Amino acid sequence: MTAEFISVSFPNASNDLNPIPDAPVDPRFLERYARSLDDYGFNYTLIPYSSSSFDPFTLGATVLAHTKNIKIIVALRPNTVYPTVAAKSLATLDQLSGGRVVVHFIAGGSDEEQAREGDFLNKEERYERQEEYIRILRLAWTSREPFDFDGKYYQFKQFRSAVRPTNGLIPISLGGSSDAAYRIGGSLCDIFGLWGEPLAETKQQIERIYAEAAKAGRTDRPRIWVTFRPIVAETDELAWQKAHKILDQLNENRQKGLHRAPVNAPAPANVGSQRLLEIAKRGDVHDRALWYPTVTATNASGATTALVGSPRTIADSILDYIDLGADLISIRGYDNYNDAVDYGRYVLPLVREGIREREEAKRKTAA
Repeated sequence: MTAEFISVSFPNASNDLNPIPDAPVDPRFLERYARSLDDYGFNYTLIPYSSSSFDPFTLGATVLAHTKNIKIIVALRPNTVYPTVAAKSLATLDQLSGGRVVVHFIAGGSDEEQAREGDFLNKEERYERQEEYIRILRLAWTSREPFDFDGKYYQFKQFRSAVRPTNGLIPISLGGSSDAAYRIGGSLCDIFGLWGEPLAETKQQIERIYAEAAKAGRTDRPRIWVTFRPIVAETDELAWQKAHKILDQLNENRQKGLHRAPVNAPAPANVGSQRLLEIAKRGDVHDRALWYPTVTATNASGATTALVGSPRTIADSILDYIDLGADLISIRGYDNYNDAVDYGRYVLPLVREGIREREEAKRKTAA
């Protein structure tokens, strides 16, 4: 049993509680944030993407330049970079960093967001294109001879890249909750990302992903990545007080137009957000400490489910998901930098201690 931890890198001090509209890059903040993640034992950091955000390749290169161990996960929408170009860009970063690059694909859950950068394909077509893109990347990284590609979305002749990833391939990640996501992620990807749902629903999704992997004839399975927004304090009681203050601030910011989902925003089009909102209707708290009011307060805009409690409660909750088979745990908070430091100091050590205890118990049972 193993687990690794993922954070998210932010280019400035703007966060969900104190948003700074159109804030510029703050190089010192980004460097300090990245080094703190490295120092506190995070294994990966996601470099996110949206149509209005900073370039993830450039931010990722900056993170790599100021850290020693942490790996970057570059979020990539296929409509933004031609696959042969992305293959070389990713491999270049990978060589410069000694193999510290992962790529995470975003098919696009909103037609409106995709249209902002000229992408007018429907959802099914976007997933078809994503499948071609992944196949091209792997061909580019492994083919020693020039090759042709004649797909529905990409066609080229006699391409060959001299830029190879450090370890032969770069891990490919994909997330989602649609049938197409399960099929492509299960059959092709190294990592599959899920948002934080209750244990029963998460187990069902993992089984679906594994079934798609088996159907594709794979002898291995994608690693499972689950994302939460922990709200941690010294005791459970203090954590719940903090959670309700955060919820009040999220609601206030949305009323002021300071959230990416306006108050009058329509229901989200992507299946993942729809699932979160449906679960929220069943109650506020699920399992040990999974809290859903942050979902409804933000119209399920991305990864929005919280874990609330003391470091021990948060760690035990995370261990429940590790027991299900999730070995990549993404945790980011609402006060980005300070929360990351708190997780590194108080949560990560407890989770790793819990994993060691489980391994020791297994060894004793086997003996």
